[in-house]
Amino acid sequence: MATELANPQTDRASLSAEGQVFEISKAVTFEAAHYMGGKPEGHPYRAIHGHSFRLEVTVAGTVQPGAQWVEDFAHLTRCLEATAAKLDHRLLNEIEGLDVPTLERLCLWAAADLRADLPGLARVAIARPSLNERCELVLKRG
Repeated sequence: MATELANPQTDRASLSAEGQVFEISKAVTFEAAHYMGGKPEGHPYRAIHGHSFRLEVTVAGTVQPGAQWVEDFAHLTRCLEATAAKLDHRLLNEIEGLDVPTLERLCLWAAADLRADLPGLARVAIARPSLNERCELVLKRG
């Protein structure tokens, strides 16, 4: 015989978060310029040019006891906005560690900037939406 549920919307075993790993994601945007100095004379990447960038991170983990979430989205937003502010309206080549500001290097830089405040950081992606380009860094857990 089936067990009678007091509240069928919340009393289901399938709604239990215990032991489940969740991934949550948040994105912000910023504008920045860069150049690729190692390119030959006349190459379009060699000249200073700008892009609209999208920074997206994913945090993975189990639900925090008493909070019922993996990470507070307000905290995640503050962390992302602080990282984006360090890049926004800047010449990326002038930022330490970004002398060659490829999407791959931007992912690594952002991960290093965010890791201390987001211990569950699982992925960092940088995109240039107008060019349909995206790079994603998948971080090892543990």
